Amino acid sequence: MERELILARYGEVFLKGLNRPYFMRALVKNLKKAVADEGADVWLHDGRIFIAGFEDMDRCAEKACRVFGVHSVCPALEMEKDDFGAICRKAAEMCRDLTGTFKVSARRSDKRYPMDSPHINAEVGGAVLDACPNLKVDLHHPDHVLNVEIRDKAYLYVKVLPAVGGMPVGTGGRAALLLSGGIDSPVAGWQIAKRGVRLIAVHYHSYPYTSDRAKEKVLELARIVGACCGGMRVFVVPFTKIQMEIHEKCPEDYTTLIMRRYMMRIAERIARREGAQALVTGESIGQVASQTMEALGVTDAVVDMPVFRPLISFDKSEIIEVARRIGTLETSELPYEDCCTVFTPRHPATHPKMEKAVEAEEMLDSENLIREAVEGAELITV
Repeated sequence: MERELILARYGEVFLKGLNRPYFMRALVKNLKKAVADEGADVWLHDGRIFIAGFEDMDRCAEKACRVFGVHSVCPALEMEKDDFGAICRKAAEMCRDLTGTFKVSARRSDKRYPMDSPHINAEVGGAVLDACPNLKVDLHHPDHVLNVEIRDKAYLYVKVLPAVGGMPVGTGGRAALLLSGGIDSPVAGWQIAKRGVRLIAVHYHSYPYTSDRAKEKVLELARIVGACCGGMRVFVVPFTKIQMEIHEKCPEDYTTLIMRRYMMRIAERIARREGAQALVTGESIGQVASQTMEALGVTDAVVDMPVFRPLISFDKSEIIEVARRIGTLETSELPYEDCCTVFTPRHPATHPKMEKAVEAEEMLDSENLIREAVEGAELITV
């Protein structure tokens, strides 16, 4: 009996020791969620994760490739291992449309199987050469690798699709991502989620200075990033009143910095309420005035939890390249304003002093402003 299925292979999880089963359970759970609407079954057996019963193999494989913790995905054929002649015929059939060079790579997990791996390589390779005159053998740098795995059954596959890698989401804790509509913060969220961190997002909306289209843009970015990490909860925080107060009462060159300090305070309160242990931002040293080393220090001083900046050493072209690869760039480039562009000072302070920022904030009713913003946040699940 033959059937098509998918082998999901993991990478870094393999390095874990006695706690590896915990990571494997999380990975299987995340894969089940990712392919649930394909009608697929997912199970772990003999060191491999199998996916079968899907309606569309290509679509299912694409979804599996986006799950953090999966190193590669192999569309494969499962068949009985007892009829070696059938295995050779099927291998030749799978290679019939290939051109160039190939080799056979056999792995025999079932050590009771009467043929060892070199013997399987030779016999299957010979059958492919006889049936496919357009192929030649190259054991060192082949164009194609025909994989034959002998386990409870035989598994044959040629195509190996690279996946995102990383660690299963949910195994690395929880963090709150400060998500704007720009290029950087979605990439930062994707990078930290790749390390197994489950994300919530905090977005600041300055109506009427920022439109509903800008809000929908951010929610779409959350959907794209959330597709890799099992969805995302987005807290949309009303920020207009705080920005107006800062604009009216604080020194112009410090307005952006003070705005960032309030964003951090609000995000920390939401994070603690939601059980998150850290904040995540898309900042990179020196990219803009509020991201100098001094400015970042003044910003971080208002929170007690760790602040992760996965892009801290990236230049803009590197960030854009990742955004393009993960599918957020096109949405981020939509020309809808976000709150960071509202009331931007002409000459922002690049080397701010902590004392001056604290002194400027004494003009504001900070506790009430923060409390109103947190209480007024709208929760949207994507």
